[in-house]
Amino acid sequence: MLRPTVVLALPPSEAEAVGAELREAGYATAVVQRPAELAALLDVGTDVAVAVLDGETDFDALLDYHVLLHEDGRAIPALIIVPAPMLERLLELTAGTSSADEYMSRPYTAESIRWRIEAMCIRSQTPTGVAEGPIIEQGPVDPTVWRQRGRVVAVFNAKGGVGKTTIATNLAAALATRRSKKVLLVDADTVTGHVATSLGLDQVVTLADVWREGPPADPVRSLVEIAAPHESGSSVVSLTASPLGVEVLEPGRVAAAIDGARAHAEIVVVDLHPSYSPLNRAIFGVADRILVPVTPDVPALRAAVQLRDVADQLKVGGRLALVVNRANSGVSVADIERTVGLPAVACIRSGGLLFVRAANEGRTVVERYPREGVTEDFEALADRILGLPRSEPAKRSVFGLLGRPRSLAGRGATGEPARV
Repeated sequence: MLRPTVVLALPPSEAEAVGAELREAGYATAVVQRPAELAALLDVGTDVAVAVLDGETDFDALLDYHVLLHEDGRAIPALIIVPAPMLERLLELTAGTSSADEYMSRPYTAESIRWRIEAMCIRSQTPTGVAEGPIIEQGPVDPTVWRQRGRVVAVFNAKGGVGKTTIATNLAAALATRRSKKVLLVDADTVTGHVATSLGLDQVVTLADVWREGPPADPVRSLVEIAAPHESGSSVVSLTASPLGVEVLEPGRVAAAIDGARAHAEIVVVDLHPSYSPLNRAIFGVADRILVPVTPDVPALRAAVQLRDVADQLKVGGRLALVVNRANSGVSVADIERTVGLPAVACIRSGGLLFVRAANEGRTVVERYPREGVTEDFEALADRILGLPRSEPAKRSVFGLLGRPRSLAGRGATGEPARV
């Protein structure tokens, strides 16, 4: 079944390339050359999700298109292609206004158009309060969200290389050293897990080792008892040191052990393998919150969008939250949030060689470089996990209108879009 229709009011060569990309993604497309053609589409009830409009050649036609998108109670957002010099000026003039419209300038790629449309469609379907308002969660967290015992926080993205282990280890260190919490850090990546190695812990006893010896009387206590102390203040345990022979790690039993460990630790941080394995799905079931690290690249965002799409099937709806890694790369947090359709609880700036140097010493950045900005980022993440409010600078709204000479109305959005 096709997704909603995207109207393309672009020059023929551009419309052909963009249309092919969108159809591959499952969208229906309709190419129009005149406002009357758009009016005819709308009159027959075509389900139009977004209109891509050329704002460079015919300004009067652009306004006519825009009016049609908002007549008769419609509120169809437009992605408007404007000259590069105008883009900067538009963002300045429209800061603080409300609109679901977005702007891009040439040159662009068909894929960049597709992902901007994905973001706009997600935003239009997201309930108020998820993708609108402040970008980083700021208010106090409802304590009923968390269980009275220790909290289980899983770190997961189906795309590898997004900083999952780095975030898990440094979050655990921030909670332990900076917030004085009793933390159990669990390496549940049974394929490529390297938490213990990155923390300089050699020859650790794993849960698989213990369980192979025979059924423990108390599987929960065995998980806690074999955890190795780390100088960061957290205790670290790995499920296995090898991806082979892990049959003993029955998913339900492992999830029960992790769930029970909350009686012995205030926070249980679980680093997961990037897959939807039965083990991961079982751990999802006992996690209070699932942090989804994303980096500003298309594969990582695609994986996060996929997770959001299957969240209800996995029964984790409402427990997902983004952690934007390498957040100072030039792509705005607002754009990442809208693309994925999830709120970000924290942003982690690039640490560069700081992470390498710390890992070479078997330490975390939080311990090794306590005064660096990236450590402040992990402290902010720790505060959000603990349900503590954190003030963030207000984000400016830059989605606005070309002007209001006619009935150019729009819906609310905040944040700065990525420049393509």
